[in-house]
Amino acid sequence: MRVVVTGATGNIGTSTVEALAADPRVTSIVGVSRRGPGPHGDQAAGGGRVEWAEADVTDSDLVPLLRGADAVAHLAWLFQPTHRPAVTWDSNVVGTTRVLDAVAAAGVPALVVASSVGAYSPGPKDRAVDESWPTHGWPGAAYSREKAYVERLLDVFEARNPDTRVVRIRPGFIFERQSAAQQRRLFAGPLLPGRLARPGLVPVVPDLPGLRFQALHSADAGQAFALAALGDARGAFNIAADPVIDPGELAGLLGARTVRVPARAVRAALSAAWNLHLVPASPGLFDLALQVPIMDTARARGELGWTPRHTSRDAMAAFLEGLRTGAGRDTPPLSPDAGGPARVHEITTGVGRRP
Repeated sequence: MRVVVTGATGNIGTSTVEALAADPRVTSIVGVSRRGPGPHGDQAAGGGRVEWAEADVTDSDLVPLLRGADAVAHLAWLFQPTHRPAVTWDSNVVGTTRVLDAVAAAGVPALVVASSVGAYSPGPKDRAVDESWPTHGWPGAAYSREKAYVERLLDVFEARNPDTRVVRIRPGFIFERQSAAQQRRLFAGPLLPGRLARPGLVPVVPDLPGLRFQALHSADAGQAFALAALGDARGAFNIAADPVIDPGELAGLLGARTVRVPARAVRAALSAAWNLHLVPASPGLFDLALQVPIMDTARARGELGWTPRHTSRDAMAAFLEGLRTGAGRDTPPLSPDAGGPARVHEITTGVGRRP
């Protein structure tokens, strides 16, 4: 089988490429990204079995890249810049539209798309929801609006292309050691010292009302996308590992204690820091984290044949270890944390102002 992966140098992309490369059914992998892998990135992702192609989903001719593929895994996504939502809309919504058009034009028989728990409408925290829960998103966060809009694009695509097998993977929060530097840049910004992730250095964790979310390891996410691309499943699948992460779990990982803090106070501080360009994560993303439902993953385990090998604690612990050490991969999105000069560059080029 020949599989094309967009966003192949990112957190989910590298893990998906690795999972595909380990499957004997896969004879060819095309990794598509705006910037190719680093000098050794081709070995880090896929063991040298990947044919790399530099292309931007917003303006490149995608049809030649997709022609002859048995499946396309569309993982390309921009989280930043949160201060310029038109940029993320162009990449995430317009870019996805162009990928769908290219899949249809190239006659690709299977399409797997990275959706998200963030596509879901606000839901309960005391029970899990299945894939039938509404996907209208949270309007206050560009990320959620864009994921919800992509769900509508897929509805239209499926209606117009009934012979194409379409799979929507809706993951929880995805972590691993080698994604730590990227996620620090995307969400926390240059002012967060990585050493604070060492157990015992953070004395308290805010016990925010409603803060309960699901996490999984990037390797397990990659396996889910590979299973979807190579199998015969259709439809939407929630993926996440146990247990659900709450302030108590975070406190345990950090050797801290929980202190009840009003969500309004934390949001006000985050909003001020975001408006001052001190952190890249918008207050809308904070609101979203408190709104997302807990997902039922039974369908992925039963129909997709997916079982996570890591617990959510494993994923979070690996991420925190990576944060302490500035870990990454040799690809542009996942490049390791280079320390002071790189963080100064983040500040001078505008926190939350550029992709």
